[in-house]
Amino acid sequence: MEYIYAALLLHKAGKKIDENGVKAVLTAAGAKVDESRVKALVAALDGVNIEDAISKAAAAPVAVAAAPAAAAPAAAAAAPAKEEKKEDKKAEEESGMAGLGALFG
Repeated sequence: MEYIYAALLLHKAGKKIDENGVKAVLTAAGAKVDESRVKALVAALDGVNIEDAISKAAAAPVAVAAAPAAAAPAAAAAAPAKEEKKEDKKAEEESGMAGLGALFG
């Protein structure tokens, strides 16, 4: 997570997000720097509009929070088989998130 924070700090300061900048921020924060993660982060952010990504991320919790409230009455009438499918989908989402976490720490 500290790698993402380093990139966000550089962006907020108006600095270019490159390997040297990310390393400098991490070193200043006292974090151990993993060269491969720094390279992966810089490569992943190449061509990404960070302001757009931030605005989409800020809007996402509102959309996600509204969905369960609307689905609650339907879930009460659902059969147990549908609940099993929901659990499988949740497990798939969690495993996908674990892969992203491995990339950024």
